[in-house]
Amino acid sequence: MADVSKVQDGAEKNVLSIALIGPHEQHRRAMAMAVAKHPGAIVHEFPSYSSAQEQLPRLLEDRYSVIIVDADSNPDSALDLAETVCTTSHTSVMAYSSQADVKLAIRFMRVGVREFFTLPVEGTEVAEALTRASTRQPGQQQGEYVPSKVLVFLGTKGGCGVTALASNFAVALAQESERSTLLIDLGLPLGDAAINLGMVTEFSIANAVREANRLDSNFLRTLLATHASGLSVLAAPSDFRAEATPDNESMNKLLAIARLNFEYVVVDVGSRLDLLGSSLFDESSIIYLVTQVGISELRNANRMISQFFPRRSDNLQIVLNRYKPATMLFDDKHIEKALTRQAQWKIPDDYQSARRTQNSATPMALADSPIAQAIRQMARTACGLPADREEKKRIFSFFR
Repeated sequence: MADVSKVQDGAEKNVLSIALIGPHEQHRRAMAMAVAKHPGAIVHEFPSYSSAQEQLPRLLEDRYSVIIVDADSNPDSALDLAETVCTTSHTSVMAYSSQADVKLAIRFMRVGVREFFTLPVEGTEVAEALTRASTRQPGQQQGEYVPSKVLVFLGTKGGCGVTALASNFAVALAQESERSTLLIDLGLPLGDAAINLGMVTEFSIANAVREANRLDSNFLRTLLATHASGLSVLAAPSDFRAEATPDNESMNKLLAIARLNFEYVVVDVGSRLDLLGSSLFDESSIIYLVTQVGISELRNANRMISQFFPRRSDNLQIVLNRYKPATMLFDDKHIEKALTRQAQWKIPDDYQSARRTQNSATPMALADSPIAQAIRQMARTACGLPADREEKKRIFSFFR
């Protein structure tokens, strides 16, 4: 195999330098053959984790575009190596296994691994992954890579406006962060996220759930629709006959694959609590608990916080939707007492603006209104940007 050290400093822009690390020779050779089919791929093989660890400074100094790790031979060593690379460089890290092990894939995903292959692997699947990696060459991004974020919108009861907030938040997040963003609509049996965004979708999450056994990055991409903002959408079914309710296992697999392919995954779960045992509600997920200032909504919020999220702090954010102080029966002090904590976000009640954007099939987040401003502030905070920015710059960036 050719050594990538012969190609440095971008002298040959079409070359993709790859370090392949794995003690299992047969599996490593199978992966090497798949990788070699990618045009311009130059592979350097490491037969053990220890040899790779010893040469890690040189690996990073040589600026390998991709490091691919065997996840089977010693998962803990492979995981440590992958985490080290993900947190200290911009190199894309991938992993492979001979078993379709969702839990193992999730472990690697959490430390920043972008792709997880199951052997035997198709050449087209590897080629597409390497093509994506080639657009993320070292030095193109500023700051260290951060593993993908899961942002879950949960309502205290039906009719709180969860879907409208989740879908518009996702659009704003895709626009403001300029990163890959996916919206998953779990509003079963019929969801409204696509309608809120003015989209018509061919496939839905029902396809993913019914065929969870073949779910991978390629299959997921075939199910997605793309909004004009750049947001990818996995819609809810538009037909009662397409109903398929995900269980924890299928939801974990879907989320793991989504996180491997997108930097932000926004999930509209409505007011469902049947997936509390899934990875949707891991400690790393940010939960936006959406409620209104009403007796039943505040009572439900109090019960949900105390029963399901008592120990969460910053990653549980309370959103008061349709907030209109002049017409409320409770002041902020009573609201805080009912919620046992302060609400982080207050979305103003602006019926006319909301209705106008719905009728024109234009997301509220892209309009000029108090609601849009509040949603954009939420999105910018979620991706680590200052809450405010110049509106003129935002509007022109969308049309560009």
